[in-house]
Amino acid sequence: MGQLLARLRWFRRYPSMAAGIVIIMLFIALSIYAVIAIPYSQAVNLWRGGPGQWEELPLNARPAWFDAFTSDSLSRTMVIDFGSGVRTEEPIGDGMRRVEIALPFRYDYDGFPTELNLFTRVTSITMASVLLHTPDGRTLMLQEERSIRRGPDTYYISQDVELRDRLAGMPPHQGLFADPEDRDRPLKGEYRLVVESELAAGDELDAKLVVYGEIYGAAGTDHRRRDLLVALLWGAPIGLMFGVLAAIGAQVSTFVLAAIATWLGGKLERTFQWITQVNIILPVLPILIMVGHFYSRSIWTMLGLVIALNVFSASMFTYRAMFLQAKEAPYIEAAQAYGASNFRIIFRYLLPRIAPTLLPQFVLVIPSFVFLEATLAVLGLGDPSLPTWGKVMNDAYTQGSLYKGYYYWIAQPAMLLMLMGIGFALVGYSLDRVFNPRLRTV
Repeated sequence: MGQLLARLRWFRRYPSMAAGIVIIMLFIALSIYAVIAIPYSQAVNLWRGGPGQWEELPLNARPAWFDAFTSDSLSRTMVIDFGSGVRTEEPIGDGMRRVEIALPFRYDYDGFPTELNLFTRVTSITMASVLLHTPDGRTLMLQEERSIRRGPDTYYISQDVELRDRLAGMPPHQGLFADPEDRDRPLKGEYRLVVESELAAGDELDAKLVVYGEIYGAAGTDHRRRDLLVALLWGAPIGLMFGVLAAIGAQVSTFVLAAIATWLGGKLERTFQWITQVNIILPVLPILIMVGHFYSRSIWTMLGLVIALNVFSASMFTYRAMFLQAKEAPYIEAAQAYGASNFRIIFRYLLPRIAPTLLPQFVLVIPSFVFLEATLAVLGLGDPSLPTWGKVMNDAYTQGSLYKGYYYWIAQPAMLLMLMGIGFALVGYSLDRVFNPRLRTV
């Protein structure tokens, strides 16, 4: 214990270690927050994105902090439902009534919306008119007689070709908001979308308008309208879990097996060396790719395979060299003299002697396993049910995010991966200097 405390005094000589510990603690805190704020089952369901899961979120929206780097006020998403609107009904005879739902909203942004959708729900098939009242007193007819089917129905205003032609070829989400005096700028002020319909007795009509903005949330959205913050948050616990478990399984196994082989020697040691030499030349990534294609992409399958392929790694030779030196120590000879068993010598005297060198090596290999999990996901071999950083980058690559200017999509998870690697590297190299006297600087 005293020896360990003496070594801990070296920590203050390495400010990089403090910086690395801060980074690692931030990721641990982020992981705890993710697990508490978005439980696992909820995160998986959100990431799968079932019908209607993300219908109120914009498509490929940049993060909200983009607004701080522009002189214009970028548009935000607005959801105007029945609770925000005004409903009026008027009897017209024969049990019929005229229903009008007005959905007012104020538009004060310098940029146009990116999309407009009207969601309706009616108990039976009906016809409806959809109009938009602009701040300058104009009334624009979107559709005069629109057939609304029973149950949920969506009017994709931005995709209305006829409306686009009536707006001089401008996309509806721009043409409806364009200032008549300057078509390149939106007209600010109070808007009101009105849905008018004639309903029979007992029929009900609800409407919800979504004006999609250019920016959304802390991380933006992807091509499926999913909030990328879900994957960025959950990427931390999944990455740390994979890295830590793989490091523990591989390094501890290598450490113990190297001690056993070195002490017992003979055929066992030669067998372990032969297995290690063969395993070193095996291409790990192609093996994982093959298993992912032909067997399973489950994260647990990949984790077990990664551990198995890294037990007999090059570290086996490093630990063997250390144990060869340690087994010649006088206290080991004394333990043999009073009749200590092989098991006691290995686990009571030999392993604790070299154990401090395991810690820096353990810390250093964690980010390599985190990167390996991300690499598999980027190649399309990640667990499809999990929201991870690698999966986000894979989606960004397949959707051509860089060509389309969605740099945030791939930059955010990549920066988190690099930051995690830097944090563990700073701590690992500092620990290596603390526990390895040959690397210390006076």
